[in-house]
Amino acid sequence: MKKLLVLLVLFISFSSMAQDTSLQVGSEALQEKAKIITDKYVDVLGLRAKQELLFRKKVEEFLIREEKIKANSEGEDMLNKMVALKQNETAEMGDILTRIQLEKYKEVRPEIQPLARVKQ
Repeated sequence: MKKLLVLLVLFISFSSMAQDTSLQVGSEALQEKAKIITDKYVDVLGLRAKQELLFRKKVEEFLIREEKIKANSEGEDMLNKMVALKQNETAEMGDILTRIQLEKYKEVRPEIQPLARVKQ
C-alpha cells in the first residue's frame, strides 16, 4: 500500500512540474537576441551569474511568445496582447530579480525593449 501511495505522489508531483515544451523550442536567432538583450541589462541591473542565466532564459521564453503573437495577430489586437505579455514578463522577472533590480528593470525596459507600435 505504501508503495502505491508513493508512486501516486511521485506521478502527481512529476505531472505538476511539467513545462510547456512549445516555449522551449526557440531558434538560434531568438537565443542570440535574448543574449544581446540580457547583456544590455547585466550592467544596468548588476545581475549575478545565476540571475543572468535565469534572466536570459526568461527573455528567450517571452521572445518566443512575442513571435507567436506577431504571427497570429495584427493591429490593435496585437498591441493589446503585447501589452499583456510585457506585464506578464515584468511579473515573472520579479521571481528572478531583487526588489531594487526589479524597479530598475521597470525603469529601463522601455529603452532596451520598446513596445511595438500599431501602423495606422
